[in-house]
Amino acid sequence: MQPLTVDFICSLDGYGAAEGWPGWWGMESPEYLQWLEELPEQDHPVLMGATTYRVMSELAAAGEPGTEVLADMPKVVFSATLTEPLAWPNTRLVSTDAVDAVRVMKESGELPLRTMGNISLCRSLLQAGLVDRLRVVVFPVITGATGQDSIFAGYPDVRLELTTSRAFEGGLQLLEYTPTVLEGPPGGGPDRSFG
Repeated sequence: MQPLTVDFICSLDGYGAAEGWPGWWGMESPEYLQWLEELPEQDHPVLMGATTYRVMSELAAAGEPGTEVLADMPKVVFSATLTEPLAWPNTRLVSTDAVDAVRVMKESGELPLRTMGNISLCRSLLQAGLVDRLRVVVFPVITGATGQDSIFAGYPDVRLELTTSRAFEGGLQLLEYTPTVLEGPPGGGPDRSFG
């Protein structure tokens, strides 16, 4: 069974983007960019939905710096609205149910899988128990007034076991977890959170 990694970058308050802010919130440290280039999973299939595909393929076509490495990566797009042929090289379209398709890919694939963006796809895969690793890079900003795409909105309760952490220059924090989806709060009683 091949593992599946869900990758996110977010602000401290959990947003994947913010209106008016540059990409990476203007904090793409050289150390972080080098780590991205050296990731061992460069040849692992990247799973995405139609919205992420449209945005990323348009950025790549426009020559956005950093997107050229994506052309050679194997990409799988889950969509009922896109049609073939897809313009972005090395991209396969899957129009059937994403959860069922990923389950088959995990069982019969030759390489581990990972995601790129796509909040709703990642949420569905996690709820189905298909996510083996959740990797989040937290950028040191709070975008409460301008934040968009709350990455964990609509998620079930999930217990996280921290497996790796690392600090990058500029205050970026890498956190890797093994997730376990819960049926509900582990105590089952009244709210006892402290905050």
